[in-house]
Amino acid sequence: MKNIVLVCAAGMSTSLLVTKMRQAAEAKGEEAKIDAYSISEINTVAKDADVVLLGPQVRYQKKTVDDVVAGRIPVDVIDMTAYGTMNGEKVYAQAVELIEGNK
Repeated sequence: MKNIVLVCAAGMSTSLLVTKMRQAAEAKGEEAKIDAYSISEINTVAKDADVVLLGPQVRYQKKTVDDVVAGRIPVDVIDMTAYGTMNGEKVYAQAVELIEGNK
C-alpha cells in the first residue's frame, strides 16, 4: 500500500484533494493511504511516508522537507493547476510516478 503525505500550511486546504485522490486510487483498484497534514507535522509524518507532496502555498518549504527525509523518499510540489482545480486523479498520478521513480 502506498503511503502518500500531503502537506500545506494548516493541513486543512488539502482535505478535499485527499478525498479526490482516494477516489482516483479506488477507481484504479489500488490501495493507498493518503492524508493531509500541517507542514509543522512533517518530522513525524514523513517517517512512514512513501512520498511527500507539498501544496503550492508551502513550496518554499521544499528544502526543509528534503532535509527531513534526507533522500529516503521523493518530495515534490503539487502542480498549481491540479491543486487549484482539485484534480485528484492528476495529483495521485504524480505521487505514484514519484514513488515508482518515473519522474
